[in-house]
Amino acid sequence: MSRAAERKEHPLSMRLPAADIAIIDRAATLRGRSRTDFVRDAAVRAAEDVLMEALPIRMSPAGFKAFTAALSGPATAVPEIVELFRRAAPWETTAFSSESPPRTRSGVDTGSRQENASKQKDGSKTRS
Repeated sequence: MSRAAERKEHPLSMRLPAADIAIIDRAATLRGRSRTDFVRDAAVRAAEDVLMEALPIRMSPAGFKAFTAALSGPATAVPEIVELFRRAAPWETTAFSSESPPRTRSGVDTGSRQENASKQKDGSKTRS
């Protein structure tokens, strides 16, 4: 067998600007990994994502019928999600908010989720 066929690892060389290397090194250090391990894992993960996007999903006609039936059926509430939406957001609590109502970047008063939800239930318009 030739030496090239025996190799299990193959070198990969890249030329990167110093700013890119600094970002990679900082992130690798935060993860407790070497630059090589960090870049290899990031590259493999990115490649897998691209390949998964490109692969068609295959299923039998019976499987597709069951899939479309599940999508077409009535929605069921997930108790954990319902509870999550009932809680005030951190920025809506007294610990994080000031006396003034929450505002968007444009300065428009957004109100709270509870206020908006109750107005929608009552049929009145929400603030925009």
